[in-house]
Amino acid sequence: MKISFVVAVYHNEGAISKTHGKIQTVFAGELADHEYEIVFVDDGSKDGSLQEILHLRELDSRVKCITFTRNFGQMSAMLAGFKDATGDAIINISADLQDPVELIPQMVAQWQQGAEIVIGYRTDRSDTLLSKLFSRLAYGVLRLSLPQIPPGGFDFVLMDRKVMDAFNAVDVRHRFFQGDLLWTGYRTCFIPYVRLERTIGKSQYNFWKKLKNFLDAILDASYLPIRFISLVGVITSALGALYSVSIVISWLRGETPFSGWAPIMIVILMVGGMIMVMLGVIGEYVWRINEEVRKRPNYVVRDKFL
Repeated sequence: MKISFVVAVYHNEGAISKTHGKIQTVFAGELADHEYEIVFVDDGSKDGSLQEILHLRELDSRVKCITFTRNFGQMSAMLAGFKDATGDAIINISADLQDPVELIPQMVAQWQQGAEIVIGYRTDRSDTLLSKLFSRLAYGVLRLSLPQIPPGGFDFVLMDRKVMDAFNAVDVRHRFFQGDLLWTGYRTCFIPYVRLERTIGKSQYNFWKKLKNFLDAILDASYLPIRFISLVGVITSALGALYSVSIVISWLRGETPFSGWAPIMIVILMVGGMIMVMLGVIGEYVWRINEEVRKRPNYVVRDKFL
């Protein structure tokens, strides 16, 4: 059997060779009876990442490389690698040495026993407290509509060839990897692990990229925002109707429902704020529809070394 590794690279100089070396060690030992290839996708890195990949390619013919014209994002890099991976199984793994390569033999064993998707999910991570809180909040919201997603999320995953073909057949602009993968419905097993601390370089996955990924996830994978808007609208309308009835009753009794303009301003500001938020959510959907209609590719390839 042939195992393909897809590694998205963005400013990972120094870690690439170590990732390659760890994979080599696994296939020289427990998985010696399997073939492998490593597809590195350089996502517009400005450091020496590309040169490091090309140097590895000179030493190892199983190393492949795809380069982008600019930085298109981790999801785009993964998609490019998935399309050119030729293995019977494909493993998505990070280039920053935070996913334990030692787990690969166990993932392959589960696949050979019948699992079509083997997910390594994070039970804990060596991140800042703020990053951990954001992750818990984001996945807590996502699990309202996709309860099968593990609480810590996942990126380290093995996919059977038929799963990869089904995943690649989905043609949309803003994709949510975890949701699209679980949507296929193939047999899935989960392996927990603790995400390792980054030892080389600095993470390029800042707050705004995390926020964009969260929005892609919540808008692509569920109807939760629209349903929430509908629920808020119904509740607000019901409260408004009840308040109107109370005003009419007070007027019929000859009582003054309220004095001054403060209550009116409070109601206007609250309802106006909710309307603006709702319009913003609807605008996100409209913008994504526009992106789909334009049919721009998710990435532009500069070179391929396959």
